[in-house]
Amino acid sequence: MFTLDQTLARDCAVVGDLPLCRLLLMNDSQYPWLILVPRQDGLREICQLDDDQQAKLMNESNLVSHILLQEFGAEKLNVAALGNMVPQLHLHHIARYAGDPAWPKPVWGALPPKPYSADALEERLARLQRSLAAVGSPLSFPA
Repeated sequence: MFTLDQTLARDCAVVGDLPLCRLLLMNDSQYPWLILVPRQDGLREICQLDDDQQAKLMNESNLVSHILLQEFGAEKLNVAALGNMVPQLHLHHIARYAGDPAWPKPVWGALPPKPYSADALEERLARLQRSLAAVGSPLSFPA
């Protein structure tokens, strides 16, 4: 059974489930920041996925990247699987802009997160879900 790391659960809101991954929105309104987490326990590295799962992860990463580019007009994407503080395999997708608060440096540790207001979080999640539906992405919702 899949269990989301406590840190990710605390710091993120669930957008929904794609075929392989749970898609999360980082609760930091300074950046459009999405995270893919393969729904398999015990993974730390991409190479631990089998070939089919790696292909699905790449497809889902491309989907999320296109949404950040098209829906949020990202000038640059930062895509990374660091895992230094959260060992569960997860892949960050961060839309970056020349005028964002951390530019041109990495976002990690640059500034404290600015959580979304309840209304803004609800609107951002709905916008992402609509964007995924518009491209025919199979999105389900965890129980």
